[in-house]
Order: sequence, then structure tokens, then C-alpha cells
Amino acid sequence: MRYRQLATAALGAALLTCAQTAIAQDAFPTRTVRIVVPYPAGGGTDVLGRFVAENLARKWGQSVIVENVGGAAGNIGAADVFRAAPDGHTLMVASPGPIATNNFMYKDMPYDPAKWTPVALLATGPYVLTMRKSFPGASVKDLVAYAKANPGKVTAATPGVGSVGHLATVELEMLAGIKTTLVPYRGLSPAVNDIIAGHVDLMFDTPTTSLPLHRDGKVKIIATGTPERVAEFPEIPTIAEAGVPGYRAVTWYAMVAPPQMAPALADRINRDVNEILGRSDIAAKVRAFQMDAVTKSRAEAAKFFGEESELWGKVIKAANIPLQ
Repeated sequence: MRYRQLATAALGAALLTCAQTAIAQDAFPTRTVRIVVPYPAGGGTDVLGRFVAENLARKWGQSVIVENVGGAAGNIGAADVFRAAPDGHTLMVASPGPIATNNFMYKDMPYDPAKWTPVALLATGPYVLTMRKSFPGASVKDLVAYAKANPGKVTAATPGVGSVGHLATVELEMLAGIKTTLVPYRGLSPAVNDIIAGHVDLMFDTPTTSLPLHRDGKVKIIATGTPERVAEFPEIPTIAEAGVPGYRAVTWYAMVAPPQMAPALADRINRDVNEILGRSDIAAKVRAFQMDAVTKSRAEAAKFFGEESELWGKVIKAANIPLQ
């Protein structure tokens, strides 16, 4: 009899907890949701983050704001989110650095990327090799020849140490047998400004920012980091076909939450994000940013983060990039 009473009480408590959790998920969000983009405004991550925020606000009937908290290749903004309450009202939209690669680059990480709550993989996109318009050459072969004839004189902008733009440059150095002088910036926008002004020779960038500049004649895109040519600009060759076999550099954008978020809440946000990105009209708008919308489960997103971390970790170790 005593056993039955205990069992009944335990079952009742469990059902009450489940009911309370369900009510909490149904009620979410109860106030403004803050999405941190850990880079300065204006880059591809910021553009996508604001687009997702706008559509989530419509779906949730609640304000969703984007805050740009840049610095240290995303580490400052990421640390801000990492310390937040895991109640869904503080999220992060970022490219790979704070999620999968910065831990290979920094000695003193202010957060543990392994403890993020994966929420959603939002989009993938190509990286393009962008040159200042006055650079003496218009192809990968021209660049490699010039760099070999002038070792260390080619300057390469990166939007922060450990960013995909930085690692893409290192991968090019390794596979093409050249050496550049890396010039790290505090985010993408200042790096793009210096490419336009001709202060640096090259950078790896997303088409979101570089393609309009290329078409306006302000910079020149000479190749893409994708395995195959990009449908939106098929006239531009891949780096692999242009003389550096095996080269691959693509980027991605994801949403994560602070550690220890309730799985049911993370699943709810994942479903809402995927429902938005799965719409044909939304996917078309994402393609206009030169990205491809992605709809994956949280488990699939977590697996993808791990695979990317392994890939770029190998590049970083092979290149002996010193810890920052």
C-alpha cells in the first residue's frame, strides 16, 4: 500500500512537471527576445540574423531584437550569451568561430563551445576570394605567381583571428605554397572598407557583401571556395579548378542558446525557425543574400557543428597557427 502511494505521488509529480513544462513552452516568449550577433553590423551574419529575427517576431507576436556585440572574433558577444539565462529570451546567431573553431585559436576562452545548446543550422553559403580592384592580376594563378615572386608582400584582411575568412586564407597559403601578411580586423565591415580603399590586397568574404561591390566595380571577385561553381555567378571559377586542387571553404550560420536550456524549449524554437526557413518565399529571400536556407533537426545541427570543428581544427593544427 505504501509503495503504491509513493508510486502514485511520484507519477503525479512527474505529470505536473510535464504539464508545467508544456505550459512554459506554449507561453514562450513572455517578453522581448534578444538575438546577439557577435560581430559588427553589416556582414552576412548580421543580415541573416536580422531577417530571422524579423520573421520570428511575426510568428511569436513578440519583439525580437538584434544586438551586435563584436570583438575577439565573436568571443565577446558569445561570452555574453553563454552567461545568460537559458530561458530562450537570449540567443546567438553566429558563423562558425564561436561555435566550432575559436576554441582552437584562443588560450583563454571565456566560454566553452562544447556546452552550447544547439538550436538550428540556419543557412550555408560560399566564400569568395575578393581582391582590391587595382591588384596586378585577375585570377588565382596571377595571385599565386605574384605572391611567390613577392613573399610576404601580399596583404590579406581577415574579419578576426579564427574566423572562417582567416582560416580560408591559411588553407590557401598551405595548398598553394604561398605566404601572405595577415591583417586582422575587428569584424567584417572595416575589412571590406579597406579592400575598397585599396589598403589591403585580398580577403575571403561572403557574396552577401562582396558580390554587389564586385558588380559595381569596387572590388573584384576572382574565385569561389565552393567545390562547384555558384549558380548565381557561374562565370567565376572555383579556387580548386583555378589552380589549387582540393581547396574548399564555405561558411554557415547557426543559432545556439546558453547551456542547459530545456530540450523541449530548444526543440520548440528549432521547429519555429525551420518552419520559417522551410517556406519557399523565405528561402528565396535567403538566396538573395547568396545563402541557402537549411532546415535540420537539433541533433543534425549538433552533428554538423562537430564535423566542421574537426575539419577546421585540422587546418589550424597543420598550419601551426599560434594561440591568441
